Amino acid sequence: MSRWNGIARRDARRVFRDRREAGAVLAEELASYRGRDVVVLGLARGGVPVGWQVAHALRAPLDVFLVRKLGVPQWEELAMGALASGGGVVLNDDLIRSLGITDDAVSRAIARETEELHRREHAYRGDRPPLDVAGRTVILVDDGIATGASMLAAVRAVRALNPARVVVAVPVGPASACQELAREADEVVCASTPPKFEAVGQVFEDFHQVSDDEVRQLLATPTVG
Repeated sequence: MSRWNGIARRDARRVFRDRREAGAVLAEELASYRGRDVVVLGLARGGVPVGWQVAHALRAPLDVFLVRKLGVPQWEELAMGALASGGGVVLNDDLIRSLGITDDAVSRAIARETEELHRREHAYRGDRPPLDVAGRTVILVDDGIATGASMLAAVRAVRALNPARVVVAVPVGPASACQELAREADEVVCASTPPKFEAVGQVFEDFHQVSDDEVRQLLATPTVG
């Protein structure tokens, strides 16, 4: 295993059977955190089955964490930023300026996605409050990263909650994005960094779309005990 800039990886060309196997692989990388004061946050939706495996192996509690893309007006597929649980926002200022997007348009997008984020949090968690992460090690887990914008928003949002340490753990991502995240997270674990990264799903044999019901079921399944 090689390490650079706070990043750990095992095999640049690894393929996973499914998200659960990917979580088991990440858990091996994170074994040193077992038995410590750790909280695992799985990014909805695909990060939750990966995160459940990590939390179960580390004997740590699991919670869901949401990130919503802020789409460009009239071109929603293009992200001008991201919004995360807890109110963390990351904006692509260069893109916003180049497209002439107004402050009002940005504010409307943030308000709209904040409402949707809260709706989904309630759908997944009900009335249960989010886990307290202050003073604890937080491991943010997703099923992979592409640009890294969503995970960056998550890292910044969690930082605002005063954790002791923020660790990013993903099965796959481009080396450049992992290195960028390592500038803000205390540690980044990326199990696979394909030389020709095309999409997160390229390293999974089973990459089905995770449903809301699957997320709720996993959150209701104890990881400790």
